[in-house]
Amino acid sequence: MIIQISKNGIHFSELINVFLLFEFTFMPKKRPLILVTNDDGITAPGIRTLIEVMNTIGDVCVVAPDAPQSAMGHAITINDTLYCDKLKVAKDEPQTEYSCSGTPVDCVKLAVNEILKRKPDLCVSGINHGSNSSINVIYSGTMSAAVEAGTLGIPSIGFSLLDYSMEADFQPSKKYIELLVKQCLKNGLPTGVVLNVNIPKLPSKEIKGIKVCRQANAHWEENFDKRTNPLGRDYYWLTGEFVNNDKGEDTDEWALHNGYVSVVPVQFDLTAHHAIKDINTWDI
Repeated sequence: MIIQISKNGIHFSELINVFLLFEFTFMPKKRPLILVTNDDGITAPGIRTLIEVMNTIGDVCVVAPDAPQSAMGHAITINDTLYCDKLKVAKDEPQTEYSCSGTPVDCVKLAVNEILKRKPDLCVSGINHGSNSSINVIYSGTMSAAVEAGTLGIPSIGFSLLDYSMEADFQPSKKYIELLVKQCLKNGLPTGVVLNVNIPKLPSKEIKGIKVCRQANAHWEENFDKRTNPLGRDYYWLTGEFVNNDKGEDTDEWALHNGYVSVVPVQFDLTAHHAIKDINTWDI
């Protein structure tokens, strides 16, 4: 196809090349759309730090629980109504924010299906107050939000700081979050994989770097504090101790206890592929 604008004419393909060169050179670059959520609630200090970092990288939409939802795992709301309210933000803050009455996974589902006009380029969850390393990942609302986004084809990262205090210092986390997010946006993630990132409770100068590692084989030994209310009905408070017998130096627990940020690639295909052959030998 030729568009005749002079007696010599210019090929259409040449015009396209000129346009693309102009667009690449002069047009503003499109910023990535980043969905931010958590399980500690939209007012938690951790998510405020995460929003601050994400605003330097992309266009940010926050959809987070209106109250703490820690240890909710992959729970969703099916027997109750969900409410989602748009919040006012300060004039100097560019993000949009919504508080949701549901779980972290509800927040992701609502964001992708009802709030956002297009699929986000990235979902980040956190920064959680406390560890989500090792076996904690299966209980974590923070990581379940990231996993849910991953099932929807969205590259996703869950961030946690090993400090349960509401006065926790999230400043040392910033540079590692920024680095990992930029690398994730640049390189993408394998299909079916999200990242579980835990950051040690250390000053910036004492954090040695990042270790990509496996999940430690650890568990909780639960204790229940049994009490009786004034009406004579028994009730329980769950307590427990985290037990790590995995001495491997390639684990998240080792990395964290030795001053490194741990990065564990997590897959949401729960099939134990190595066990299929053995189970097929059963008389079934």
